[in-house]
Amino acid sequence: MKIDSHVHSPYCPHGSSDSFEDYIERAITLGIEDLTFTEHAPLPEGFIDPTPDRDSGMERGHLLDYFRELALLKERYKEKIRIKTGLEVDYIEGFEAETKKFLNKVGKYLDDSILSVHFIRDENEWHCIDFSDEMFNSIAKRVGSVDAVYSSYYDTLEKSIAADLGNFKPKRIGHITLVHKFQQRFSPKENYDQKLYSILDKISRQGYELDYNGAGAIKPLCLEPYPPERFVKYALQLGIPLRFGSDAHQAKDLGQGFNSCLAEAFSK
Repeated sequence: MKIDSHVHSPYCPHGSSDSFEDYIERAITLGIEDLTFTEHAPLPEGFIDPTPDRDSGMERGHLLDYFRELALLKERYKEKIRIKTGLEVDYIEGFEAETKKFLNKVGKYLDDSILSVHFIRDENEWHCIDFSDEMFNSIAKRVGSVDAVYSSYYDTLEKSIAADLGNFKPKRIGHITLVHKFQQRFSPKENYDQKLYSILDKISRQGYELDYNGAGAIKPLCLEPYPPERFVKYALQLGIPLRFGSDAHQAKDLGQGFNSCLAEAFSK
């Protein structure tokens, strides 16, 4: 493992208190040569976070401090590790204009970024599909079924790929099977493989990259990376670049799930 390109930070409101230095020193110990911090971007103005603690995104007032601190750390550690400044940006249906405005404002500070779907829309209500298994069950009851959640998630993912978010739109699509997070307890009746293959076709046509996310492999109700092997193999056939990310929310989680990922995805 030479890279970890999906890492959170002390600026994550639902993460740990581990410092940037904790993450960086741990990465150096693991032999990681390229480390990208992709903190959850502030949610769009006007969007009300549906999670209980409303802590899905970084506080907007902390954003410049995040950029400034990383700029200093890049210089301090430049002889030991390459550090990149990034964000994990939420695609939220109905807030495309606000997201584009935000990216136009902060894009010049970014070395890298990820576009992810965590929220699905049910009429004029939004739901966070990965907060907890209990909330996932509640959402499924609200929208009608587990299959309705899966269908809505993949429809939203397709919209994120097609969305016009400006010149600074992230080119890497995050954890495309995040909806599988609780599959050991809540599994759909339908098979969505063809839907996923079609989504990968769209990612390929757009020239985007794929977040190969190891976090799912260590989630007890998922037990597979995001995405699992069959989709990784198809992505490789299409020539889609895959970037490993641990989705670490604490320093000790750097590199998590790497050994569950397909080695072929990292061969030159």
